[in-house]
Amino acid sequence: MWVRGEARPFTTLSEVIAKDKGAPPFDVPARLKAAQAAKKTGLYVDEALGDVPVDFLADLHITGGNSGSATLNAKGELVGLVFDGNYEAMASDWVFVPSLTRSIHVDIRYIEWLLDAVDPGHALLKEMGATPKID
Repeated sequence: MWVRGEARPFTTLSEVIAKDKGAPPFDVPARLKAAQAAKKTGLYVDEALGDVPVDFLADLHITGGNSGSATLNAKGELVGLVFDGNYEAMASDWVFVPSLTRSIHVDIRYIEWLLDAVDPGHALLKEMGATPKID
């Protein structure tokens, strides 16, 4: 459990916006900034974080080719998609060190928020079995 004020294993929407420099690699698309500024975050806000979660760290072992794989919680529910790992995770194919190995996952709530509030993805949300929450 993380404590407010300490480093935490999450990135939030407001933290993404705060990094915006208007130029690569921190060039946040205008429609994403507009959706956040209009407070179109609805039910995607995590209560503990107080914001829309974008990504999270886990001590899940991954290897080359796992990017895009589903991240499931203990109930078998889709909670994210893996997309990267830390430098120390490269050795985990041979020696898994739980205190060092971290994988990085995009949070499914961020994906759903993008499809709901930023890009016209209501049909895709419905196909995934999700209900759009923002008109």
